[in-house]
Amino acid sequence: IEKRTTFTYEFPIVQAGTYWYHSHSGLQEQMGLYGPIVIDPKGVDPIQSDREHVIVLSDHSQLHPHRIFMKLKKQSGYFNRQQQTLAGLLKGEDQSLKDRLEWGKMRMDPTDVADVTGSTYTYLVNGHGPQDNWTGLFRPGERVRLRVINASAMTTFNVRIPGLKLAIVQADGLNVRPVEVDEFQIGVAETYDVIVNPTDERAYTLVGESVDRSGMARATLAPREGMAAEIPPLRKRPVATMKDMGMDMNMNMSGGGSMQGMDHSAMPGMDHASMPAAGTPAPAMDHAQMGHGAAGAGAGAMTGMAGMDHGTQAGAAMPGMAGSSSAPDSMAMGGMAGMDMNMRDFAKAPGVKKGPGVQTIAPMPMDRTGDPGQGLENVGHRVLTYRDLVAVDRNPDLRAPSREVEIHLTGNMDRYMWALDGEKLSEVKAPIPFLAGERVRVTLVNDTMMGHPIHLHGHFFELVTGHGAYSPRKHTVMVQPGGKVSWDVTANEGDWAFHCHMLYHMHAGMMQVVQVRSAKGEAA
Repeated sequence: IEKRTTFTYEFPIVQAGTYWYHSHSGLQEQMGLYGPIVIDPKGVDPIQSDREHVIVLSDHSQLHPHRIFMKLKKQSGYFNRQQQTLAGLLKGEDQSLKDRLEWGKMRMDPTDVADVTGSTYTYLVNGHGPQDNWTGLFRPGERVRLRVINASAMTTFNVRIPGLKLAIVQADGLNVRPVEVDEFQIGVAETYDVIVNPTDERAYTLVGESVDRSGMARATLAPREGMAAEIPPLRKRPVATMKDMGMDMNMNMSGGGSMQGMDHSAMPGMDHASMPAAGTPAPAMDHAQMGHGAAGAGAGAMTGMAGMDHGTQAGAAMPGMAGSSSAPDSMAMGGMAGMDMNMRDFAKAPGVKKGPGVQTIAPMPMDRTGDPGQGLENVGHRVLTYRDLVAVDRNPDLRAPSREVEIHLTGNMDRYMWALDGEKLSEVKAPIPFLAGERVRVTLVNDTMMGHPIHLHGHFFELVTGHGAYSPRKHTVMVQPGGKVSWDVTANEGDWAFHCHMLYHMHAGMMQVVQVRSAKGEAA
């Protein structure tokens, strides 16, 4: 939309729920060009509440977004003020000396959990900083609906309200069976609707803690303005693990994947209409990949076993390793006795373009939809996972996928390069092709040590989490570090942006176009 002009776009409203709008130009999203959209259903809302509040979480910096990006390109860890120190080593904090040396040889920082942090960001609730004490009112005993939207540029938030249970009733605008948790992680562009039931005449603190624990967004739920509750201190920041590097420690020695997370919804003759209640783990299947990767590329076969020697490379061996690949592109990973892991084995991802923008290839990516999110593994209370989500309404398209596509989320965190399948948007020669109406299974493999919220415009897709006809439908999915996520989608005609919703990742090139043509071959 050119300056000083108006653009009118009319479209039919075909769904209800919690959504948001934002600019896709000039990094304006970081400067505040966004807002919530709430669409009420026709008739009676199946989610009953006495009142509701919209909670828009965001991040704000006094630095211009182009300056932020420039600093990231010059020094990717510029905003990370929580790196490991000698003082921490002497106190026995974080990694051991051996692990620090091994990670240093790979030019990887296990504290690189977030690119832009509280060192420059103020985290906001509805445009208000933590000191403003934005307050949402309630009367004791009311059912209060919170429409939580992550409208930030770069921040993954961990949301909790100490003293209150959170009943998740909607995800990305679509209703799910209520599931009660104490905390949930929300990636950029995701939305969750939550029901809380405060019964006491007191204030409660709503905490939106950044994933790296460098700051928090804070608001208050209270019977009256001016009240405040105790603000919990920031928790210890997480440190990346082997799992975050795409090493499935549960895999057996033959290279087979864990059976957790198997989905049978695409198998003919099987009915999963009577799936277990939300939160019940389901069996898992690892599918051979097609399209962007060769069959089996995502299966994650184990490349090193105890006592096996895979060649030598002068100066490359690390403590506890039998050896390392002699290939010049290899990056060996230690820390597991007698195991040799090539962290840059393009044979595992033949569809990925080889180049400096691909720092690692996850050797054994695993389905992490049953994980609570980075840093939330041992918090001592229940945290939402994607496998907890079960759709209220039966999925509209139950056909089995006719083909599969594997797409790798790639990057070089040290040089701040981000792409899909190793090609940034400016290098892509052709869009990702789909046929209108075809049913496709897409598997996203995260070859980086950072979570990525991946968004497909113009579609809802069904997460493959074992719930069959009632799989949760979303428009954005958080792919955890070193993990993979599969979803089924029915292609809608048109040209659609497909990108990481971390603003500076997208700006760096982590974006492509999905082109959906009619069956006759004409451009949609």
